[in-house]
Amino acid sequence: MSTGADPRRDELAHRLSEVRGRIAAACADAGRDPGEVTLIAVTKTYPAGDVRRLVDLGVHDIGENKDQEAAPKAAELAAAEALVRWHFVGQLQRNKAKSVVGYADLVHSVDSVPLAAALDRAAARQRERPLDVLVQVSLDGDLDRGGAASGADVPERDLDRVVAAVAGSGSLRLRGVMTVAPLSWDPPSAYERLAEVAHALRGEHPAATVVSAGMSADLEAAIAAGATHVRIGSALLGKRPPLR
Repeated sequence: MSTGADPRRDELAHRLSEVRGRIAAACADAGRDPGEVTLIAVTKTYPAGDVRRLVDLGVHDIGENKDQEAAPKAAELAAAEALVRWHFVGQLQRNKAKSVVGYADLVHSVDSVPLAAALDRAAARQRERPLDVLVQVSLDGDLDRGGAASGADVPERDLDRVVAAVAGSGSLRLRGVMTVAPLSWDPPSAYERLAEVAHALRGEHPAATVVSAGMSADLEAAIAAGATHVRIGSALLGKRPPLR
């Protein structure tokens, strides 16, 4: 029921209820506990006010794709003493490592040995605790879309090398894997393949239990394949304004 005081909050509350319903249904179909799946609200292009509304509605995991947008939002929410866990989910340039480690709780998109090294150096200087990171997996080997791939032609983007760089660092903590489903793959096939990669990784690194997969259109397939974190943008916040 609308309060009339804040139509945007009412809209977000309605959308949130629908998304949580989808997650619950997907978990029921997969025989999983909905408590195993973390909803990350991806708020790129949306204002800090929407993040505040989501926090008030009980969503504390917030994802951003670009540091130049994420950093000021994080500062504003910190000044408001809002309880937010920031997830950096976009492709990350090494020169942004210093900024990102200042606010991110989990970086999902580590996909090269040099990036791992840059984050490790920055975290060592700026943080008291290790920075949690995921290795982004390229399932189809198209490195232009981000991710590390098994047997990559570019050695610094080889999946095993990136995993070793993170695991062997002093200020990073390997928490698991992330992927974006290739455009030419059906989501179930993509996420089942990621589940195989995640299973193999846990064999070597038992604490690497996070599987970040699934977005607004395909969260059901991701949950069926074992995703622990789903990254939801448009289904929660609405259609994004066109980029100018």
